[in-house]
Amino acid sequence: MSAAVNGLPWTVLRLHRAALLGWGAFVAAVTGFLLWTAGVKADAARAELAYCAHHGTCSIKATLDYDGAVRLAATLLCYSFLAVAAWAGAALVARELETGTAQLAWTQSVTPVRWLVTKLALPALLITVGGAVLVPVFRHAWWINPDRLGSGWTSADVFVARGPATVAYGLCALAVGALAGLVLRRSLPALGVSFAVMLMLDQLMQRCRTDLWPSVTRTGTARFTPPDTAWQLTNGVIVHGKRVANPEYGHCDGTGTRAEQCLADHGITGYYSVYHPVSHFWPLHLVETGIVLAVTAAATAAAFRLLRRRTA
Repeated sequence: MSAAVNGLPWTVLRLHRAALLGWGAFVAAVTGFLLWTAGVKADAARAELAYCAHHGTCSIKATLDYDGAVRLAATLLCYSFLAVAAWAGAALVARELETGTAQLAWTQSVTPVRWLVTKLALPALLITVGGAVLVPVFRHAWWINPDRLGSGWTSADVFVARGPATVAYGLCALAVGALAGLVLRRSLPALGVSFAVMLMLDQLMQRCRTDLWPSVTRTGTARFTPPDTAWQLTNGVIVHGKRVANPEYGHCDGTGTRAEQCLADHGITGYYSVYHPVSHFWPLHLVETGIVLAVTAAATAAAFRLLRRRTA
């Protein structure tokens, strides 16, 4: 029994070595790409912006290239969990149940629970280690971006790639894929379901992201413009004590008696602006990470419960 149990991790490594090597190659490739971007493209972008600061006309091609490279890396990191979900759903559990390999292992002194623990533990470790490498490297490349044209912190891809949510989504995809494999017991259906579930979870979190932490609301008798680094949610005017978002009262702009009369004619008594300052990144990010990890825990618990019921 001991020999079978001790040999199980090596069996898992041999069985899934192509996928595990692929993950290692992905981590190495993205890390190298980010380091090259931060070390080579950043200098060209800084020189270009320094030139533009003292000249009326200039090109920002190098800056756009740098920003595009950072956004590409963010997209790869953010959506790497979809590949994990597809692999976990198709190969990790379902294929072995479909071919009978799992049942054979259970007859050789390896309990179903121990089998599933090993199946999940090794990929989870590699996902965590890979994220622990990729996230700091990405944060380094993002921080030194001289002019974040499209890769600001409010970008959906950048938001995930800058913190532990990257790892949380990967672990969640692993758990959801394993659960789908146990439920469906066939590779292709499990692949499709796990991929679709994770994609829906990602879209749901994107829709709810701004509500995960209380936003800041500023009101006053004068228009307020949030900082450039803020995540602007909505703005508008206060009419008879009620907020009206994005009103078409541009002709009331300006100062003086005419502008004041225009505001009075429309019942406008003030302005408001709702936004998340850049300091809200970590509260928003950590709450989302916690939600995704809660889904991970629920999917893992459901997988073990289902396995026990089917093998009892």
